Amino acid sequence: MKVVFIEEVPGTAKIGDIKDVKPGFARNYLLPRRLAMPATTHIVKSAEIRAAREERLQDARDNEARTLAEKLEGISYTINAKAGSTGKLFGSVGAGDVALKVGETLGSEFDRHNIPLDPIKDLGDYPVVVKLTKNVTATVNISVVGEDGTTAADIQAKASGGKPKAEASTDDEDAETGDVEASVEDAAEAEAETADDEA
Repeated sequence: MKVVFIEEVPGTAKIGDIKDVKPGFARNYLLPRRLAMPATTHIVKSAEIRAAREERLQDARDNEARTLAEKLEGISYTINAKAGSTGKLFGSVGAGDVALKVGETLGSEFDRHNIPLDPIKDLGDYPVVVKLTKNVTATVNISVVGEDGTTAADIQAKASGGKPKAEASTDDEDAETGDVEASVEDAAEAEAETADDEA
């Protein structure tokens, strides 16, 4: 059966598309829900006009969304979460948590359904796609850290016998200080020996 779509049906057709569909699909699903109508000349003409109008509106929405995408693209957010010693979260970070951060940047509430994200269950850094319209997206970076600021790198360093960055940098500074002190002591000893030889 030939029908013209008067509403978008994701994965099947856009407004104004004319398609041959199975009669049962048309009678039981498309026609009762007013998603499509039989492809008569009058209805096809009406659907084409509507499709052109919808395309203009979508272009306007996309242009506005591109401005927002520039604001968001590549921005980094840190989300603190309760985690165990292996970096596993007690719970998860989901689309709602990211939507709150995005909303703060945009200055208005952002719908979590526009963030296709599987729950994050471990500390770490994650690129997350934010859907602004069906044609425009932006990617933000999410760093999930422990409540005390522990990162995935800290957990990894501990597991491999190293030390977290903060501790390691303190040790490096101590080592440098020790090297300087040792050099000063060596110089003092050398001077003392030279003085003894001259005497």
